[in-house]
Amino acid sequence: MSANAIYSALPPIILVLVALGIVGGLLGQPWLKERRRAQTRARPFPAAWRRIVRRRVPIVARLPSDLQIRLRRHMQVFLAEKPFIGCNGQAITDEVRVTVAAHACLLLLGHERPDYYPRLRQVLVYPDAFVVNREHPVGAGLLQEQRRTMVGESWGVGQVILSWAEVTASAADPTDGRNVALHEFAHQIDQDKGAADGRPWRPSAAKRRRWAAVMDAALQRLRQEPSTVIDAYGASEPAEFFAVVTEAFFERPLALAAEAPEVYGELAGLYGVNPMGW
Repeated sequence: MSANAIYSALPPIILVLVALGIVGGLLGQPWLKERRRAQTRARPFPAAWRRIVRRRVPIVARLPSDLQIRLRRHMQVFLAEKPFIGCNGQAITDEVRVTVAAHACLLLLGHERPDYYPRLRQVLVYPDAFVVNREHPVGAGLLQEQRRTMVGESWGVGQVILSWAEVTASAADPTDGRNVALHEFAHQIDQDKGAADGRPWRPSAAKRRRWAAVMDAALQRLRQEPSTVIDAYGASEPAEFFAVVTEAFFERPLALAAEAPEVYGELAGLYGVNPMGW
């Protein structure tokens, strides 16, 4: 039987599925994805989005002009690819989307063509703090469920969850070293292997060993004595330490470099930027 005869004998729904599979396969090709992203980056950045960034993300005003342009281009790709979902009545407006995207893309500035959080499937936004249930071991193989109030969370299965009230409040002061959106998207970078362990991917074994040595030593110092730059919450575990020092790196770079120069150096290598020069 010829190929034409075979296809003509198939039910229409099967033909549709075959066609979708072919199209989906093509769209999944890296070269086609990058072509689509290049077209998105080349679009004019809406004036209304510029106003939102100026009002809601004041840290962007520090950036040199070339990095501001790159940030806007990255934001356009992020907004084109990542869906936002409002929870508990939170409306998803351009104000919400653009503000969150600006923070997410700030962590990508060191790369002209990043992969834009490949594991991230959606961003959930609550109007305020939200409650999650967690199971904790209490001994003898037993688990106890606890309710925790959160303002941000990042899941290895592809979700970032944020409180809009906390996003705006923590972004308003770009010098205090506390920013929930930067914190949670740092976790997404850390979750490149599926679990947050304070060990984001580094391109060589030597760099991975140096990262571990520097960050482990700094974490132990934080556990032994308080810091005026690194939030004490970072002492809880390596993943939180990485997220906390990321906040300080972007918001208090001079202070972090003075107190923990090796940590600053590792973060500058990871993120590919030097905020001390902004």
